[in-house]
Amino acid sequence: PVFIGFPCLVTFSSTDNELSWDTSDWESAWDSGDNKEEEAEEETTGKSGPWLQDCVVSLSPCSDLLVVAREHKAVFLSAKWRTDDSGREEMTLAVSWTGTLSTEEGACMYILWFILTVNVCVCISRSSTGRPDWTCVVVGFTSGHVRFYTENGVLLLAQLLHEDPVLRLKCRTYEIPRHPGVTEQHEELSILYPAALVTIDGFSLFQSLRACRNQVARAAAAGSDVIQPPPLAYKKWGLQDMDTIVDHSSVGVMTLCVFDQMKNASILGGFNASVKGSPPAMSQYITVGGGPYTGFYYAVEGSSQPLLSHVALAVASKLTSALFSAASGWLGWNKNKHEEEAVQKQKPKVEPATPLGIRFGLPDSRRHGESICLSPCNILAGVTDDFGRVTLLDLARGITIRMWKGYRDAQLGWLQVPEERGDREFSPSASLPRRHALFLVIYAPRRGILEIWAMQQGPRVGAFTVGKHCRLLYAGYRLMGVNSVTSQGWQTVNIPFHLALSDKKSERAKDMHLLKRLTTLLRSREVEPDILESEAKSVLLDIKHPAIKKQALESLLANKNAPVSCLTNITCTLYDTLKQQDPEEVDTDLLQLCSSQLKLLQLYTDIQQLHSAAGTEACSEDVSRHVHTYKHTGVNISDITHGVSTLHKSRLRTLLLCVFTGNFLFWGCLCGKSPLHKVCDTLQQAGISPQQLLSLLLNVWLQREKEVLQKSEETVRNLHTLLIALSNMKGAVEESWDPQSVSPWWQQVRSTCIQSHNAAAALLAAFVAHRAAKASITSLILSALKTAFTTWSEWEAVSLELEQWVVCVRQLEDVLVLQTLLLVPPPQGAAGGAAAQCSIKTLLEGGTGGIADSVSKWVFRHSLAPERLKEILQKREDKEAEQKSHLIQTLSTTFFPELLVAVCQRFPHSLSPDLLFAHCCWEYVVQWNKDPEEGQYLCWAVEHLKLVSSPHIQLGISAMMWSTFIVKRFSAAAFLMEKVGKAPKDRLCRRDVGMGDKAVTSFLGCCVQLLQILMESDSAVEEVSAPELSVEEVWCGAEGPASIAELALEQRGVHYPLVQHHCLLASLLHATMTFSLKVKPLSLFDSKGKNAFFRDLTTIQLMPSGDMDPGLVSLRQEFLLRMLTGWVQAIDDPSSSSSAGCPPLPSSGPKADWWPSLCLELGSLLQVNPDILRRHLVCELYNQGLDLRAEEVMLEVEDKDVLGSQLLVLTGQRLSYSLLHSQSQTQAAMELLARLPPTLCTWLKAMDPSELRCPLVPLSQTSRLVSRLIEILPENHAQYSLALHLLEAVEALTTED
Repeated sequence: PVFIGFPCLVTFSSTDNELSWDTSDWESAWDSGDNKEEEAEEETTGKSGPWLQDCVVSLSPCSDLLVVAREHKAVFLSAKWRTDDSGREEMTLAVSWTGTLSTEEGACMYILWFILTVNVCVCISRSSTGRPDWTCVVVGFTSGHVRFYTENGVLLLAQLLHEDPVLRLKCRTYEIPRHPGVTEQHEELSILYPAALVTIDGFSLFQSLRACRNQVARAAAAGSDVIQPPPLAYKKWGLQDMDTIVDHSSVGVMTLCVFDQMKNASILGGFNASVKGSPPAMSQYITVGGGPYTGFYYAVEGSSQPLLSHVALAVASKLTSALFSAASGWLGWNKNKHEEEAVQKQKPKVEPATPLGIRFGLPDSRRHGESICLSPCNILAGVTDDFGRVTLLDLARGITIRMWKGYRDAQLGWLQVPEERGDREFSPSASLPRRHALFLVIYAPRRGILEIWAMQQGPRVGAFTVGKHCRLLYAGYRLMGVNSVTSQGWQTVNIPFHLALSDKKSERAKDMHLLKRLTTLLRSREVEPDILESEAKSVLLDIKHPAIKKQALESLLANKNAPVSCLTNITCTLYDTLKQQDPEEVDTDLLQLCSSQLKLLQLYTDIQQLHSAAGTEACSEDVSRHVHTYKHTGVNISDITHGVSTLHKSRLRTLLLCVFTGNFLFWGCLCGKSPLHKVCDTLQQAGISPQQLLSLLLNVWLQREKEVLQKSEETVRNLHTLLIALSNMKGAVEESWDPQSVSPWWQQVRSTCIQSHNAAAALLAAFVAHRAAKASITSLILSALKTAFTTWSEWEAVSLELEQWVVCVRQLEDVLVLQTLLLVPPPQGAAGGAAAQCSIKTLLEGGTGGIADSVSKWVFRHSLAPERLKEILQKREDKEAEQKSHLIQTLSTTFFPELLVAVCQRFPHSLSPDLLFAHCCWEYVVQWNKDPEEGQYLCWAVEHLKLVSSPHIQLGISAMMWSTFIVKRFSAAAFLMEKVGKAPKDRLCRRDVGMGDKAVTSFLGCCVQLLQILMESDSAVEEVSAPELSVEEVWCGAEGPASIAELALEQRGVHYPLVQHHCLLASLLHATMTFSLKVKPLSLFDSKGKNAFFRDLTTIQLMPSGDMDPGLVSLRQEFLLRMLTGWVQAIDDPSSSSSAGCPPLPSSGPKADWWPSLCLELGSLLQVNPDILRRHLVCELYNQGLDLRAEEVMLEVEDKDVLGSQLLVLTGQRLSYSLLHSQSQTQAAMELLARLPPTLCTWLKAMDPSELRCPLVPLSQTSRLVSRLIEILPENHAQYSLALHLLEAVEALTTED
């Protein structure tokens, strides 16, 4: 079937057999046994794709002729209308001609699959109607011949242009320039050969084809032979400097600007190049293939083309000559189809090609282009290649501007959509030429999808599923034979669609015209009110169709420029006209609309008069417009809007309309400037329901909170009066209402207050409504008890309604305090965004943790440190609760610590310390996950978690944090270090972990703390019972997600050894990043240990056990020794060595004092001897010159002998540096060296002081070190005597100093 989705696009599918013509002969001809070798070859190669995919398919630009060809057979299909069984007309394709195309002897060698390579359907136009006169089919063959056929398969013209297979045929037709300055392009037919490009002028080709067609028609009528026409005039270019060419596009004639002309002359001719006065005209050709991938050729116009008079004279002479009568065998249709073609005795002469060098190209050695598709504007082109890419070229600049990937075997087309004329009439650029939008169409057969992309950098605007075995047919040209002269008389006529709905007497068409006339009138802002009123009345009365009349009336009422008096007169006239008509012929909805609008306009007029009489400023016309269009908000106004279709507007527009309407009706009454009872009486007479008036009153009260609070006493008193007046209206409070049940009237007030974010105004409204409701209920109840009890005044009314008000007031008080806290502005530059609005509804919908979640977000916005928050919460235990009235009065002037304490007192259960710390922890970790570079967020999240006193909550939150946010980045960091074998650089950390190297270091430190909290809480859950979470009594109705604490209590327990295993790895990773060590952390574990990593902490995994491999233990020991060395180098502070004591170290960072103890703990877990680590630490401290710290650690060393031997070498290095390598050697030192024993002197000379990181150590420290050596070395030690000699030498040297 043929699917026509766009004016220039057709997809042809071969998967379904739904052709409407008989295809038996056509298919049998293709499946006949003429070529048995091909059938055998197909059977051996396996089942191929659909046979239609091997065909050449071409569609005429007018979509009225489709040509399908394969090998040397072809079929022409013409579009025709037919009537199906149901009487419906549809377009079908019928076979107009089928058979074998003319071939010459010697061409059979090319008959493998494609003897016929390309065909092009050219529509020829020369009729007065502008439609195509006839269609010519141009066919290229592998022999190099190009033949021209009619739509009936009659051969018109054949010519051998080049002795190579024809690769592509493309046509360019005349296009009317859209605006001045665009170069006028002429018609042209281009034929691509493997190394040549032939171009034929379209105008001469058109004349030749028309003459040939006329001559064939005369010969057929006379029964004579056809005379062979003269050869076509053409240009042939030999395309050079390109390895392979598979497709091309002829862009047309272009003229360079002066700058580009001078640039090209300078590049091509060098410094001394001369430049012509006017830029030459050039024809631009774009080729695709390989080496380069895309080539740009420019042929300078100047070769003389044969004149039209010469061509016409040659054709006439041929027609009158009888010498060519023997050439009748040139036409293959004139013979029997089983006869062989006549052999050409003489080979035609082929003109050589003119060499044309490539100007430039887009080189890509691996990429090979497959096709190119030129845009209608000749500015862009789409190119497909063998990499599955679609490339967009800018032909003017010769660059690639966009590329799509994943479109293998793609087929391209273009769509050019002009701007609608209706849109241009009211645009500022109406006088300019119409704009055109360009779209690229890509068909991806591998995915069976057709996509539409906006140019040049636009998005994908459409995608359609069309199947995988389709063909995208895009002609890219239009009618031939059109030029600037013949196209001057063309006119475009747009017919409105509604004119096709009925005959020319259609009333609907006239009504639509009148509606458009009214719309145009309303758009004009300079129309006088009188003219507008008369014109609108005339239009409304002339429109016959009720629906269109209703649409016109609604458009008029929604207009902001029409005065109220004008609207009233127009509506009244229409209403009177409808009343005078026959009731059966009048549309009920239209009559109801007129009636309701008249009441609404009258209401507006009456209220405006009351306000004016009271001295209130008149409202603007804009406000009146909101009143007029209030029916569009979707809120019922009783019978006023009964039967009127509701137009759905946005929520913001609805709110604005309600506020403006409420301001107009009630704000004057609330301020005491308008008579309250008269306004209420007027509203009641208008027929508006009390419920709607109550909604408007509450909306204006809540939205103007600031003005209400400035005049609170007066506005509250007037609000009470208005509420009483509205509640006394008929239909407000049901007469059958039972005081022991909830009243719908007062429930509406509570619902409005519950949903409001203006807590102060809502609380005042609740107080007023509570008092009014209590007075109403008390009067009802006591009037019933008055007859039974004489002392009825001592009774107090109790009902469910009053209890609801008590709860509502209490909730609003809590919300007011909470909102006051949340609106405290954060410090300048703080993160977190704007403060969240809160109301009773939002808190209830937030679940049991909604209140704590709001406060935690406030804590984050204010960057409140965990310790500071802990101090504030501890104060509330010692501070007595204040009175509600005093609290409300002082909230605005209270500093936020006291304000936070006050909020916690209002919510003792919802804001208990554990719940608040838990929510703060979760808020900080969520914010850290959004921006991992902010490592402080994660640190504070862990600090908040530490402050949670309940181990059950601690355990659950830490487990959720680990599985939700931590483990993925943690595993990425571990695998990255394992891959690079050291602490990774910043670039690698950002690529794999998503944060910089400093942030990774902080992150790993937080991981260690988190896993330690997890282990501690897991150990403590058995000793403490789980806490019972509760909420305040008035907030028990919360419905929503569970709080973080509730989710934490639902978490499963963890497997302690697995957590410890991860904590060990986290410590190793943290040390690696902190001290920039070289290690593959996962290689420090065996296969069991590696497999257990990054598993769910709640599962039981097979953990390492028993003695480890000595080689593995050696690697662990080496890592821990480097870790201690890194810490010693980090804390290096030589000035502290001379002080009386060791300065304190920080609690975090590489200088933290807990690194040695952590290393010893890791050593015990990694089966490394801790005494080796202590001895190494002592030696490193002495090596760094930190003798005092070394003496502290020395006390914990167990193997003193080995330590003594190590320190003896270090002492010798210090003394050797002082005596032999110091720059300031004294004579006393040299004399001392001479007095030393030869053994000691030789030993000192063998020492290498360069191994010392701090060789300049005071002699007093060295003397103290030697004394320590004497103490820890036993007398029977082999080096004890050497230590005594060292002691004597140091004492002598000290005495000399």
